[in-house]
Amino acid sequence: MTASHPATGDAGPAVLLLSGGLDSTTLLALAVRDGYRVHALTFRYGQRHALEVEAAAHAAHRYGAVAHQIASIDLAMFGGSALTNSAAEVPKNTTDNASGSGIPVTYVPARNTIFLSFALAWAETLGARDIFIGVNALDYSGYPDCRPEFITAFERMAALATRAGVEGSAPVRVRAPLIDMRKSEIVRLGLSLGVDYASTTSCYDPDISGRACGRCDACRLRLQGFLANGTADPAAYVTA
Repeated sequence: MTASHPATGDAGPAVLLLSGGLDSTTLLALAVRDGYRVHALTFRYGQRHALEVEAAAHAAHRYGAVAHQIASIDLAMFGGSALTNSAAEVPKNTTDNASGSGIPVTYVPARNTIFLSFALAWAETLGARDIFIGVNALDYSGYPDCRPEFITAFERMAALATRAGVEGSAPVRVRAPLIDMRKSEIVRLGLSLGVDYASTTSCYDPDISGRACGRCDACRLRLQGFLANGTADPAAYVTA
């Protein structure tokens, strides 16, 4: 691990959803720093490009995950999102008001519910009490499954749906430490942990060489986060 802070003891096993993006990579570095034995879980779910899966594998190795599983599921078969339909147009250069109103076409129906369900199954087999997810409710694109009430509801469901929850031995906790942070604060945290953001990918519509578009909502939020910290985003961009 290259983070600047050493791990602080053994906090036990945990499952962490790792997309290879800015938020989940920061979360991975944080969880390892805090002493968790992280089992990272990444999904190949029919997204437009495989870059994030490659970035996740790199992050899992670099920041000290004890295991990394890549699960293949096909959410593209249901449609309903510009992220799983290569023919759909990803919105670019939206205004701040427009990007924060309504649920955008880049929302993937039930994605985090499905991802957390897989994580819950793995956590139960590992005897892990903690699931980490890098959702954010402040600087985000309006996704309903990034909100605190969703996390709380899933945690309640997990208590009813697992042996540990029913027997009361060790109910699973869904950890979302980035949920109330601005993108600028997440970037600041990651920089303090030594995260190499050049190897992360956030863009909804990168070009064939993997360069970020610089104009989709994800790119704009990311760029603003680095700008607020007085530093440039080291990721490669077509334009910014």
